[in-house]
Amino acid sequence: MQPVQKALGARIRELRLKKGWSQEEFADNCGIHRSHMGEIERGETNLTLSTLLVVSKRLEISISALFKGIA
Repeated sequence: MQPVQKALGARIRELRLKKGWSQEEFADNCGIHRSHMGEIERGETNLTLSTLLVVSKRLEISISALFKGIA
């Protein structure tokens, strides 16, 4: 597992939880299957740019802010 993937997944999980959303709720809101969102949050998969854009928009954060301190 790549350290960047793990750190990004942890950041996404942290921001999702701050919004008070369940993983399933957030995945539905992003148009992503819940199991895939779990893989993203655990850092087990690479995100495509389009998925990264959707996730950042739903979290109301820029992609650059999402990566700040990670890469």
